[in-house]
Amino acid sequence: MGNMSFARNQLVALLSGLFLWPLASTLPAVAGCSDAPTPGVDWSKCRKRNVVLSGNDLSNANMAGIDLAGSDVRNTRLKNSDLNKARVARTNFSKSDLSGANLSKIEGSRASFVGSMMKQVKLNKAAIFRANFSSAILSDADLSKSELGRANFEDADLRGTNFEYSNLSRAYFGGAVLENADFENSWLYRTQLSGVDLSMVKNLKQSQIELACGDDKTKLPKGLAPPAGWPCTNDE
Repeated sequence: MGNMSFARNQLVALLSGLFLWPLASTLPAVAGCSDAPTPGVDWSKCRKRNVVLSGNDLSNANMAGIDLAGSDVRNTRLKNSDLNKARVARTNFSKSDLSGANLSKIEGSRASFVGSMMKQVKLNKAAIFRANFSSAILSDADLSKSELGRANFEDADLRGTNFEYSNLSRAYFGGAVLENADFENSWLYRTQLSGVDLSMVKNLKQSQIELACGDDKTKLPKGLAPPAGWPCTNDE
């Protein structure tokens, strides 16, 4: 009797495994939040707050939804990585390679991208107030429909950058290169454009210029004129 019961249990276990194996093979992989920082690592939706990740190679990593608030991610290779919907409040990405990375819908104030390589990066629909992009290379990047109030673009390479429908209120563009940058329907309330060469930008309208802050050294596209209110005398 005991042998029959044992055999029956073994058969049930075998059949259960046969039925569950196809199901298990279709389940999504679980992120390895404790895995070491390596190329292609899956840290999606992981919590990595206030940690030091500088100097690592995280290229092609899946970091969608990751929480990187307060973390040190300087001098890090993040080329073609997915950081969609990441939390980046006060995260430091300075001098990192983010070329081709997906940073769509990231959020958090005061993130730093100083001197970073960000060619063709996707930064659309982001909410990153007071972000610092000074000296960053953002050529052909997509920053459309993003909240970029008070962002610092000083000396940044913004050739071909897409700012369509973005909020750039009070952002600073001193020394930035803006050839072929697209400003269609971007919000330029008190945006700092003193001394900036805008002569080769696309889709900039007089109504946008009227809201911005420039000076007699600001170069405008053909057909646009400096407003009577330039330079801005106060910043209420």
